[in-house]
Amino acid sequence: MSRLFPAPLLSLSLFVLWLVLNLSVSPGNLLLAAMLGILAPLLMAPLRPQHAHVKRPRAVVGLIVRVGLDVVLSNLQVAWGVLRAGSRPPRSTFVHIPLALRDAHGLAALSMITSVVPGTVWSELALDRSVLLLHVLDLDDEKAFIEHFKHTYERPLMEIFE
Repeated sequence: MSRLFPAPLLSLSLFVLWLVLNLSVSPGNLLLAAMLGILAPLLMAPLRPQHAHVKRPRAVVGLIVRVGLDVVLSNLQVAWGVLRAGSRPPRSTFVHIPLALRDAHGLAALSMITSVVPGTVWSELALDRSVLLLHVLDLDDEKAFIEHFKHTYERPLMEIFE
């Protein structure tokens, strides 16, 4: 059964979505929805990443709390930076961060974290995954930022995935 439905929830979702978008449960739409629900996950199965193996589940909770706190603090910092932009423009720059994290799931989580935290943008990852280019909106001390980034995000992700 799992060979026909490698992702049963995705198959069901596609089936229902097709019917909802077409506002019809005619035999033709039911057939097309079934074909979409069966064929799309089968054709996309090779693109699905391997399952992640979480080594330390407690570290996940700590990381989530830390990211939530950083999101709130970064929002306040960005707002303060916008309010004082007339007197001191932000010192935005690109920062090269050497990475020890190599796990694909960990890197994906790191990219989501940097996208969620205001003031940072994931710009580029080296082909060998050894260096991350990150754009930072307002940066005072590059060395301190790199240390904070590695300690706060990379190290917990390595504990979780490697």
